[in-house]
Amino acid sequence: MEDDLLPLLGIGIVQEDEDDDSSSGSEESESSEEDGEEECQVIRQDSITFDQSLPVSHSYLGDDLEDVRGRTFYEEGSTISLPVIQLPGMVLVPGQTIPLHLFHQHTVAMLKGVMDKDNTFGIVAYRFSDEGGHTIASIGTTAEIFSVKDETDDRTGLASIRVKAKGRQRFKVIESRRTATGILMCSVKILNEVILGDMLSDVRPSSHCKFCGDPLGRETDVKTAVDRKGNILTQVSMASSPQISRFSAAYMTWWPPWVYKMYDPEMVVQNVKKELYKWNSSYVPEQLPRHPVELSYWVIQNLPLDDNLRISLMEIDSAVQRLRCSLSIVQKCSTLCCKECNTNIANKNEVFSLSIEGPLGAYVNPQGYVHETMTVYKAQNLNLIGRPTKEHSWFPGYAWTIAQCRRCAFHIGWKFTATRKDLTPQKFYGLTRASVMPGLHQTEENEGWKPVM
Repeated sequence: MEDDLLPLLGIGIVQEDEDDDSSSGSEESESSEEDGEEECQVIRQDSITFDQSLPVSHSYLGDDLEDVRGRTFYEEGSTISLPVIQLPGMVLVPGQTIPLHLFHQHTVAMLKGVMDKDNTFGIVAYRFSDEGGHTIASIGTTAEIFSVKDETDDRTGLASIRVKAKGRQRFKVIESRRTATGILMCSVKILNEVILGDMLSDVRPSSHCKFCGDPLGRETDVKTAVDRKGNILTQVSMASSPQISRFSAAYMTWWPPWVYKMYDPEMVVQNVKKELYKWNSSYVPEQLPRHPVELSYWVIQNLPLDDNLRISLMEIDSAVQRLRCSLSIVQKCSTLCCKECNTNIANKNEVFSLSIEGPLGAYVNPQGYVHETMTVYKAQNLNLIGRPTKEHSWFPGYAWTIAQCRRCAFHIGWKFTATRKDLTPQKFYGLTRASVMPGLHQTEENEGWKPVM
């Protein structure tokens, strides 16, 4: 009890601007902006030596988990009954890996029952209401178990279970009820994925079809100049640039080509990748998903959006529309701010990927609370609480220290410091998604943010 009161009294709080080697934060706070940029460039020039597959393996859960085979997909538009787990501040996205460490006996029994069927359950986010109690979100995602370990304490007889699952399909909650054991059972509708096709296919003349391929893959013509004796004087490579493209058929409709380009899946994917690369150079276009559906979920997963905004994007059935809304957010985002007091915490250019799944991933602490954490090279306006520890580290080889907002003392995340000299980066921050929000700059035409619909 006494140790819990020390941070409230200001004891054990390490500010990053203190001249203390153990804080490992004085360099960022005391250095000028010019020095900070130079240090940032040095970090980016060094290749990351950390094994980026380790965060996805969630080795802190132990190496004794058993793999589960099989894969379950429900028919789109069908209505099914699913056992559902409610998680605060966790909006699971299809394709995202989520670790769970559960101790509640009824929930453990429920998951064991799921293992005997199709290994699939539902996950929905919830939040506490002003009137008391909590409300669950109307949109959730099915989660399929692919690795599990259940065990029983010999002394107490209590069971616990460690699980790694992957998000599969979006669903809408139709109705919910509690069983006699307290398990939440929901009747859910599996949401459709609307794929937009070629909107000009019905009006495009057959003579235009040869121009519908990728313009980057178009052949180049080599023009050669020779003299009277046949000797080559010069050669010039000229890329063929016909006046006709796959959007030329738009002139036969009521709408100009630029309207169709706004909703063309290939063009939207290219625009999103280009904007992400301008937003942060760690988003290499070639390493991002190519399919519009997969890319739309990747962007939703790796942007630091609040629950309401993430759920709003998850409600959209069209991948193109999800990408257009995400593109609007990426274009307006400039910084990451404290959710409580709006204090600037990190610049968008500081975001980087220390995991093969992207810069933002879900991790679980020993108490079973799931944190979605985004990795950034540098952060500011933070106080460090306590001393670094390697226990239950989400990134093997790094020790972590709790970080709070210096202005409002709100928990922001953790500072990770390398315990070996051969690891790069030597230090970075993990910002929990529930505590930060993107700083969206306003425009004169549109005050605040509105999705592009």
